[in-house]
Amino acid sequence: MKVVKFVKINQDAIIPDYAHEGDAGMDLYSVEDTVIEPNTLKKVNTGLVIELPKNTEAQVRSKSGIALKSQVFVLNSPGTIDENYRGEIAVLLYNLGKQAYEVKKGQKIAQLVINEICYVKTKVVENVSQTTRGEGGFGSTGLKRNKQ
Repeated sequence: MKVVKFVKINQDAIIPDYAHEGDAGMDLYSVEDTVIEPNTLKKVNTGLVIELPKNTEAQVRSKSGIALKSQVFVLNSPGTIDENYRGEIAVLLYNLGKQAYEVKKGQKIAQLVINEICYVKTKVVENVSQTTRGEGGFGSTGLKRNKQ
């Protein structure tokens, strides 16, 4: 098992944890009280600095309950934290709802998922292989269903 190290740079910081066995994401918590007005972006601090294991990244993702109930999302979801970043983890929350959203100190605001990175080499070629999908994208499958 890999170890992720955290430094609390704010005494109110809460170390991320998994709410349930089998969860993919650890909860991230706010260290501040703030209000996010409708159609507004707010950077919310966690009071934590992270040290990730080699060849990993952390992704900051929205909490589905907050998204459903309040229409507040992590704006750049997933936000990527690179293994060499040593600044404070902050979450960019955007309120798409019609009501102001109140964030309380100690509240869960996002989730943190740790992933291994597959490093690749790039190569310029004249063509790529053909597939049955081809260039279809952006809803090209529409209402098609697999026929069996």
